[in-house]
Amino acid sequence: MVFRNDINGLRAFAVISVVLFHFNSNWMPGGFAGVDVFFVISGFLMTGIIFKGIESDRFSIIRFYISRANRIVPALALLCFVLLFLVGSI
Repeated sequence: MVFRNDINGLRAFAVISVVLFHFNSNWMPGGFAGVDVFFVISGFLMTGIIFKGIESDRFSIIRFYISRANRIVPALALLCFVLLFLVGSI
């Protein structure tokens, strides 16, 4: 899939709006809608990956989930270890 700057910009807007909302809800009223925007973008990208795989007759649900896990699990593991260290030191 080709990298798209427009989609990356929407992602950035969604994340920034949520972060600002959590810092102070008066700074970005309705910033929680950034979560919805992020989910829609993710769904769009995942659907594109699935359809491209189906069209080229190379789609595998197992490979799809493994690629998602390879992308998400390292960051999740790092976050869990950092939180364990921080909470353990309190």
